[in-house]
Amino acid sequence: MASESAARNSPQDEPESYVGLAAGAAEERAYAHGWTTVRALDPKAIITMEYLTGRLNFAVDESTGTVVRCWPG
Repeated sequence: MASESAARNSPQDEPESYVGLAAGAAEERAYAHGWTTVRALDPKAIITMEYLTGRLNFAVDESTGTVVRCWPG
């Protein structure tokens, strides 16, 4: 099971609302909405399963520069 950080609660923001935005605009919006960490990834990236409260993850399509998937942790 993945561990959870002891940081404060994540913002009450819908991650799905970032899908379709340009990566830079999505990152700015995430910080403005209170996310403490933003991580942009290739959709095929292999990542670890640790959960970090306050982090927002973006899968960014390299050819278009837009967010194709978004999830907290």
